[in-house]
Amino acid sequence: MATHARLLKILLVEDSKSDAILIQRTLKGSKFLNEIHLVRDGVEASDFLYQRGKHVDAPRPDMILLDLNLPKKNGRELLAEIKADDNLMTIPVAILTTSSDEADILRSYQLHANCYLVKPVNLDQFVEVVKSIEHFWFALVELPPEQSS
Repeated sequence: MATHARLLKILLVEDSKSDAILIQRTLKGSKFLNEIHLVRDGVEASDFLYQRGKHVDAPRPDMILLDLNLPKKNGRELLAEIKADDNLMTIPVAILTTSSDEADILRSYQLHANCYLVKPVNLDQFVEVVKSIEHFWFALVELPPEQSS
């Protein structure tokens, strides 16, 4: 079982305000120390990961929670960018999206997503999915060692 004494830095890439709030609240109530950074589109996520513009001091995330249907640059494009970059490719990327389309699922795994989760419509089920992400990725999985930005 993984033990994470360090602060886990999570990049949440989510354009839905209500989904973002729900995810943040659920993870803030976690027994694991975490710091959530929210960006609302794929371009801003790239700026965060490459420390550009207003994100010049952004930390390297330990994990990315990525929606697929984003403005400016969609999640598939961002995922391809992350997994093609030698400095970013080891960051686990969990897809958390409304799409249950088989083509989206297949394409995400072809682009090396670490997991694919469909957002439930039911509020309680949505919270349970976020808690399952927390349990699996923070309690069971050994994340890559912390790297400097």
